[in-house]
Amino acid sequence: MTLKVALRVDAAAWKNELPDVRKLVKTAASAAWLAGNTGDFKLPVRSAEVSVLLADDAAIHALNKTYRGIDRPTNVLSFAALDDADEPIVDPLLLGDIAVAFETTKREAEEQKISMADHLFHLIVHGVLHLIGYDHMTDADAAEMEALEIEILARNGMENPYDS
Repeated sequence: MTLKVALRVDAAAWKNELPDVRKLVKTAASAAWLAGNTGDFKLPVRSAEVSVLLADDAAIHALNKTYRGIDRPTNVLSFAALDDADEPIVDPLLLGDIAVAFETTKREAEEQKISMADHLFHLIVHGVLHLIGYDHMTDADAAEMEALEIEILARNGMENPYDS
C-alpha cells in the first residue's frame, strides 16, 4: 500500500522553520495511512493520494470561515474526497486535502513545549486519519482516534501529545 503526497508550501516560514518539511510531511502521512487503513477503516485500494497545503494563518482562517463557518484560524483542516458511503472507490484513491496553518501550529508547539516538527507530524497524522474516516465526534470515536495517533507518534519516537 503506497501513499502519494502532493505538497504545496505557500508560506515560506514553513521552509525557514523546518528545512526538511517535505520529508516530514511525507513520512507522517505515510505512517498514518499504513496504520489507519485497517479494520473497519480498510479501503480496498493498493494506493492512495493526498494533497497537503502548508499555509499561513490568514489562508487557513479564510478556509475555516468558508467551509466550516468558523471565523478564525485553526491548526489543521481536512477535506475528505470520499464523504458518501456509496461513492465509487477507485485505485489510486484520492483521499482528499489537508491544510495546516503556520502561526497557529508554531504557537501551539511553543505552548505544549514540543518541537515544531513533532507538532506538524502529529497534525498531518491527525489530518490523514480524518481523510480515511476516523473522527472524534463521540467520546468512543475520539478515544479510538487518539489511541491510534499516540501509537503512530510513539513508533516515530514522539511523546503522547494528549498527556497533560
